Amino acid sequence: MKLAHHEAAEHTGLPSKSLGWLLASFAVLIVPQWDRLPWWLLGACAVLAGWRWLAQTGRLRSPGKWLRSGVMLGMVVIYILTVDGRFTVETAASFFVLSVGLKWLETRSIRDFYVLFFILVYLATVNFLFHQDILWSLVTLSGVALLLVGLQSVNAPDLPPAFRSGWRRLGLTLLKVLPVVALLFVFFPRMAPLWSVPMVSGEARTGLSDTMTPGDISSLARSDETAFRATFGGAMPPHAERYWRGLILDRLDGETWRQGWGQSFRRPGKVAVDGGVGPLQPDEYDVLLEPTDQDWAFALDGSAAVSDNVVPVDNNLFRFRRPADTTVRYRMALVGDLPQQEGGGLSAQEQQRYLQLPVSGNPRARELAESLREQAGRPADVVNAIRARFHQQPYRYTLRPPAMPDNGVDALLFEYREGFCAHYAGAAAFLLRAAGVPARIVAGYQGGEPGAGGEYLIVRQYDAHAWVEVWLPGHGWSRFDPTAAIAPERIESGLREAMREEGSFLEGNWASPRRYGDMAALQWVSLQMDRLNYQWQRWVVGYQGQSQMNLMSRLPGNPGLQELGYMTAGILAIGLLVAGIRLRPAIERKDPYRRILERWYRLCQRESIPVRNGETPAQLARRIARCRPDAAASASAFAGTINRYYYGGRTGPADYARLRRLLGTMKKQMANGRKTPTPERYARE
Repeated sequence: MKLAHHEAAEHTGLPSKSLGWLLASFAVLIVPQWDRLPWWLLGACAVLAGWRWLAQTGRLRSPGKWLRSGVMLGMVVIYILTVDGRFTVETAASFFVLSVGLKWLETRSIRDFYVLFFILVYLATVNFLFHQDILWSLVTLSGVALLLVGLQSVNAPDLPPAFRSGWRRLGLTLLKVLPVVALLFVFFPRMAPLWSVPMVSGEARTGLSDTMTPGDISSLARSDETAFRATFGGAMPPHAERYWRGLILDRLDGETWRQGWGQSFRRPGKVAVDGGVGPLQPDEYDVLLEPTDQDWAFALDGSAAVSDNVVPVDNNLFRFRRPADTTVRYRMALVGDLPQQEGGGLSAQEQQRYLQLPVSGNPRARELAESLREQAGRPADVVNAIRARFHQQPYRYTLRPPAMPDNGVDALLFEYREGFCAHYAGAAAFLLRAAGVPARIVAGYQGGEPGAGGEYLIVRQYDAHAWVEVWLPGHGWSRFDPTAAIAPERIESGLREAMREEGSFLEGNWASPRRYGDMAALQWVSLQMDRLNYQWQRWVVGYQGQSQMNLMSRLPGNPGLQELGYMTAGILAIGLLVAGIRLRPAIERKDPYRRILERWYRLCQRESIPVRNGETPAQLARRIARCRPDAAASASAFAGTINRYYYGGRTGPADYARLRRLLGTMKKQMANGRKTPTPERYARE
């Protein structure tokens, strides 16, 4: 009992209801970061927040100054040890969450409530660094809504405390401001940033890397995460023609293929996440790329850049000016076959680059390549011979490839004869180079499935693919995909059909809707959710300067930034004017007690008893009693009922009816009063 009394005295400044709203909001705002916060930090936040609540209810004593300091130092030491010298956006966000958790131990007063209120609002904005899709945005906004309901409990403790009442008041307020917010979102000039700071991240993202070891891409086949979405201005290309080129791997280091000689394009640039440039033409397509933390832009064969946020580089590839650390939208055009290199052949340096092999290793594959070269002669015949070998012999396409030993190409070609696209592409490139035919590996994606209604194409991580490009005299670089010879259904229909017999599609990923392709209702719901998120990304998250200009171009007069500024100022002015004209009268119309109070004031003015500025109802009643003693009792009762309504909160319909009767009585008493005081006396009073 003594402990409860001590704690109640210590926390009288912060009501339990307000603290509960803060804790609930903190719990919701932590959810979007659960997968990137260390487990010990999540546990520490739960313990610290629970400690604060138990102290509020009197079950535990709040920590003193020295204990709080010890807890803080311990948490900071653990944080430093786990960070291990790395500084990324994730580590900065986790330190911020730790600071919020420690803040609970010193939250005691209303002032602390406001401090934590603004800190948690900032935590909500931090969530948008990592998640911008619609579902996680709704989770974050629900956390902010909890904060706003808690703010009501602090600033208006006399309002009805019911749970439903707080949410109803918040909903009505949001409905009132939503039209103005929507208009400002659409018309406020969205200018490009003056500078750009890349979001340095240590997070391991699912996707292609700049190296390829047999088995790497097969691990991506277990992920159904979206890589990018594409919208076409004309007809969607057939499945077999959807080769999305991303990067070239041309140097073999042991069993690993790498980017050789680096990339020539590495200039940093400003943020350019919006590549929309008006309506799509029949030969154009838009790509909405999910964050990769890489600067590769994926494009179909025979494409050219339309938007200026992608730049063409060597080997008919495209790059961003900085890594894609957020969702990026860019536009390409299909222009057909691109011109071949001038001179019709490769330079000596390029010949060396695309014929490079390790000094030793895979002797049986080298011997096979030598025999193919002797038998075939021309490079095209060597390619056809390798294609025929893959097609005719019992090679199998599988998502369960065996672990390859040393000399993995020999093991694949002559012993195991089963693997994934990376295995066969690597083996084919090795054979071609050993036979004297320049070759390189292209990594990217192949395929994709139509979204809801066939409006766009969804390319997922399990569509990751690797194939070979071979240099043929007179033809230049030509695509050679060994997978098309071994498992043509993979190229023509997708990975699901290729793995139907084996049953290994999305093996282990039980929660993925894509795994259950035969359940039509589930697929429909999944595609509808994807469509909703796609439109959200395009028109809300991706609503940037160019998108705004495209939308404004449809309005009469084709307004520019200056006109948008004028329109925004006009919207604000009209909104403030309407609020100023209608808000106060609306409040007065909804408050019958205010109306009857104004009638009382007007009655006093008519009876030459002026109402003074700042005068309370009780003070006015005392002056009425001195001037009109016969109305003293009625005036005092009227003032008491008014004060009880505004400050006591214990009134009902009977009190309002009583006020009306008292006002009518005062009218009669003042009209038939025995005294007729002069205005000068009223002034003295």
